[in-house]
Amino acid sequence: MMNGKRIVKWVFAFACTIMAGCGFALAGEGYGLYKNAVQEVSLEEKVNEIRSQESFTSLEDMPETYVQAVVSVEDHRFYDHFGLDLIAIGRAVVNDIKAGRYVEGGSTITQQLAKNLYFSQEKTMNRKAAEVFLALELEQKYTKDEILELYVNSIYFGDGYYSVGEASEGYFGKPASEMNDYECTLLAGVPNAPSKYAPSKNLALAEKRQQKVLSRMEACGYITEEETTIMAAQLVALN
Repeated sequence: MMNGKRIVKWVFAFACTIMAGCGFALAGEGYGLYKNAVQEVSLEEKVNEIRSQESFTSLEDMPETYVQAVVSVEDHRFYDHFGLDLIAIGRAVVNDIKAGRYVEGGSTITQQLAKNLYFSQEKTMNRKAAEVFLALELEQKYTKDEILELYVNSIYFGDGYYSVGEASEGYFGKPASEMNDYECTLLAGVPNAPSKYAPSKNLALAEKRQQKVLSRMEACGYITEEETTIMAAQLVALN
């Protein structure tokens, strides 16, 4: 059972999100899209599909460097928010207004998982609203570690690889649990744009993205400036 404060927190966050990113008129459309999706195939079924995959890798079997790298570069407030990052949403709204079109969504790892489970990559506001509803359900039913685990086991890494396990085997010839720091930080940057950052497509560009991953890890406090320099040198040596 959720306590009163948590309910208020969710309601406030949802209201802010809908007003900032979707608008009241689209909330109903988004809710309908969300309800239709989970009625057709339940969330539990979708989660079980991911967990039953041969390539599924549990979070405890993933190298700590990989987990830290993913959180740093994808959603550094992941363990602090409740599925929606209001700071990121506010920034996205400002950027969308400046651009005069929908260019940024401020999506969290939870929202990205929601999208991967049910929705297309099409950037429409009603789909974004549906994603919000599903993200809240995910946060209610699963722990943060479970959500992160499901996320890295369902995202696209290029070359037909749809999980960290498949990507590690495909790119490095080893299970994800055996990835070294170079492989962890390289792979963490790929899902942002697999067509550009897949190691098989352009290794130099993938390694440029890898440097961004290291910078984010430092900014998030996972590694120090000195450790960043040392790790960067080690990555060059490993490659």
